[in-house]
Order: sequence, then structure tokens, then C-alpha cells
Amino acid sequence: MKQLLLIEDNDEIRENTAEILTLAGYKVRTAQNGKVGVELALQQKPDLIICDIMMPVLDGYGVLHLLNKNENLTGIPFIFLTAKAERSDFRRGMEMGADDYITKPFSDIELLNAVESRLKKTELLSKNYQPDVDGLQQMISDFKGNNPLQQLASGRKINNYKKKQPIYTEGNHPNRLYYIQKGKVKTCKSNDAGKELTVGLFNEGDFFGYNALLEETVYKETAEAIEDAEVAIIPKEEFESLLYSNREVMHKFIKLLAKNITEKENQLLGLAYNSLRKRVADALLTLQEKYKLATQENFSIHISREDLANIAGTATESLIRTLSDFKSEHLIEIKDGNIIICNHKKLAAMLN
Repeated sequence: MKQLLLIEDNDEIRENTAEILTLAGYKVRTAQNGKVGVELALQQKPDLIICDIMMPVLDGYGVLHLLNKNENLTGIPFIFLTAKAERSDFRRGMEMGADDYITKPFSDIELLNAVESRLKKTELLSKNYQPDVDGLQQMISDFKGNNPLQQLASGRKINNYKKKQPIYTEGNHPNRLYYIQKGKVKTCKSNDAGKELTVGLFNEGDFFGYNALLEETVYKETAEAIEDAEVAIIPKEEFESLLYSNREVMHKFIKLLAKNITEKENQLLGLAYNSLRKRVADALLTLQEKYKLATQENFSIHISREDLANIAGTATESLIRTLSDFKSEHLIEIKDGNIIICNHKKLAAMLN
């Protein structure tokens, strides 16, 4: 049973509202002013708080301010209950972190709909979605009650890219979101001397090119096909319409796509401090984690030595020598240009 906290100084309104919520199946605790309300919240964390604005001792804004300062209470769904409907009051409350408003007088249905909607959204936000297209599809379906991702991706123009063909270039302005139907794609950056570093790897079912759209900046990297690829093109306007139509969807979408930040930080740390052998080993394991098929006993990939060197952050000549060493140590095999990982355990345990 969900537990609600109702903070209201008017005895009649407090009793009537509590009765409505109790009949709807909620457990309700009540407080006659903001100070008592905060004390009750500290004693037992509620699932949702309904709070009047104009109260003696401590008003609703003060209640919300104190809750936001306590890390154990931050994030509780908060609904203001108020007779004041001026625009400035709404804006101030939303800027402080309020989730919704109910303006007096209100009907039973208005109250219950607001509570049910906010609790449902909070429950969805607590769910963990997989960082792939299925996770994104499930998340958007949960929030919007339909399958907008399928509608967004279906019937789109499909661009075909040859191996090593650029898809977008660093410095250009974004106007679309990309979705890989088939093939593999990398994103990379180059320094003034033309040396390249691979910063992202993408597979079938992955979106890419979203960072610049979210930041409203130019591309900070170049995207290129690692092998022949089929890529669906989703216009920027439709992506933004889906993203910005719901604040919770935006929040969850950004969290979903930001899960690779730790991986990139670890990559940069490795480039700075790891030996050549360990960087090459880590590059091979990264490829295995990203592209290994469930049916493969030993991971095998056909990748140019230049591309692999760019992932490891080394010169192609150095990479080739290291691969030769790995082969002689029976860590990998090389057949017809394919690199086959034979000893994952030793590669993963390689020391600097």
C-alpha cells in the first residue's frame, strides 16, 4: 500500500482530502502545518507528498526546500495544493522541484488522477532498462502507453554505407538521428597531425549521433562504417518531438544513453597509463564484448589493423608487432585476416 503525506492547515480540507485518498486505497498521514509535515517525512519516508502552499509556521515552499536539502527525502513526488493560481506561483514551485499542482477547489477525480499519474511515473523512473534498442523501446512504451519507437524507426529511409565511408563529419551541424539496421559503425576523433582515436563502437540495433542533438552543438567526432552498413535516418525534428514531449522520457533517455560514459573514462585512463600490450589486449576484449555472437565459441572479427590500432591508441606498426607476439603466445590466432581470441582469461589478466 502506497503511503501518502498530506500537509494542509485547513482542518476541513485536510480531513476530506485524507478521506478521499484513504477510500482510494492509500495509507494517509496528515500534518496541520509544514513543520509537522517535515517531521513526519523524516520519521517515515512517504511515497508521495501533497502540500498546501499558504500555511503558518512553515509554508509549502519552505517544506519543499527542506526536503530537497535532505538526501534521504530528495526525489519524493511532490504535489502543491493551493488556492493561488498565479503564473508566478506555478513557476516558482516548478523551479524548486515540484512535480504538479492541484488548484482549489478540486474534484475527487482531479486529485486521484494527479496522485496516480505521479506515482506511476515515479515507478517507471525506478525501473532499469537495458542500454540497447529493446530497452529504449520498452521504456518509451511504458511511459507513453504505445510503441512510438517502432513508429519512429519503421518506414524510414535506409542509407547504405560502404566500408570506411563517412556517415557524418566532425564540425558539422546535426540534423538527424541514426539507427543501425545492419553492420558496424565507429566514431573517431583526429588531432592536428591526423592521428586518429576511436571513441565509440556501435552495432546493429544501436542509435548514434545523439550527443550533438542533445547538446545542440556540432558533431565532436566523425562516424564511419567499419564494414558495409545499412543505417536508418530519423529526422531531428521527429526525434526532438518524441524526446521533449515528456520530461520523464527525456530524463530516462539521457540516462540510458549515458551509460557508456564510464567506459570512455576507463578507455582514456588506459590510454594514459597502460602499456602497449595491455592497450591492445583491452582493445580486443572491447571488440569481443561489443560484437561477439551468442553462437560463437571463440570470438572472431575481421577488422583492419589500422582500425584496431585506432581503438588501442597506438601506431599500426606497433599493433602488428604486438599481435604477432600474442599469436606466438597462443593468446590469439590470425586466419585470412580474421583475429580469433583463443585465451580470453589471459588477455583480461594482462598486467602493465
